[in-house]
Amino acid sequence: MKKLLFFTLTTSLLIASCKENTKQETTSEMTNTEVIEQPKTKASLEFTPVTHATMVMNYGDETIYVDPTGGKAAFADFKQPTIILITDIHGDHLSIDTLKELNLNGTKIVAPQAVVDKFSEDFKPMFKVLNNGQTAVIKDINIEAIPMYNLREEALKFHEKGRGNGYILTFGDERVYISGDTEDIPEMRNLKNIDKAFVCMNLPYTMPVESAASAVLDFKPKTVYPYHFRGTEGLSDVEKFKSIVNEGNPDIKVELLEWYPN
Repeated sequence: MKKLLFFTLTTSLLIASCKENTKQETTSEMTNTEVIEQPKTKASLEFTPVTHATMVMNYGDETIYVDPTGGKAAFADFKQPTIILITDIHGDHLSIDTLKELNLNGTKIVAPQAVVDKFSEDFKPMFKVLNNGQTAVIKDINIEAIPMYNLREEALKFHEKGRGNGYILTFGDERVYISGDTEDIPEMRNLKNIDKAFVCMNLPYTMPVESAASAVLDFKPKTVYPYHFRGTEGLSDVEKFKSIVNEGNPDIKVELLEWYPN
């Protein structure tokens, strides 16, 4: 079964609380499928985890692949992408082989310059370069590039400031944050009006669950999804992350999705 997270969004008013409309809710176990029903509206947003940092988002007629990896087979159940977001140059975010296997006719790829520099000239017309702090509107979706980088001295070698992007996407009135590989940087802590947030937490490459939870308690998204939580010592303790966030602010909903089915 595909791991599907489904939302219906309105372009004229803010989404009602998930708690009021949830038909199926998760508690402490990761779910394969969650359907949140809302009143009938103009468009719907679906999140489907694929693995680790890779997900597919569907909004109306648009299909967005985030950091597509795993080859063509990983996307056999999905529509052809209209937009691709790439956050960084590392292999769990950038797979040139996967992109070459996909049908990208009409696809716009959004990425920082460091990613674009990895491609041959014939590929580059497909890209829209966004670096930290830059914004573009593609297919009526506002996309903002947010910094992502390490803070701890021992981790500075992994992600330097300015190279990779996190992203904020605006779907109607709904703002979705994708952290990319980062620690609890000021740019994350100072985010405002985030409805859905995908926040990484894995050592040694990004940050521990305690730092991720602390940042989330600062910027207060309505719902947060731990993702990208496999490190060198296995999977991070996302249940602990959920507990810290729930104890610090019970109004923030923490959803645990299945990112590592195998």
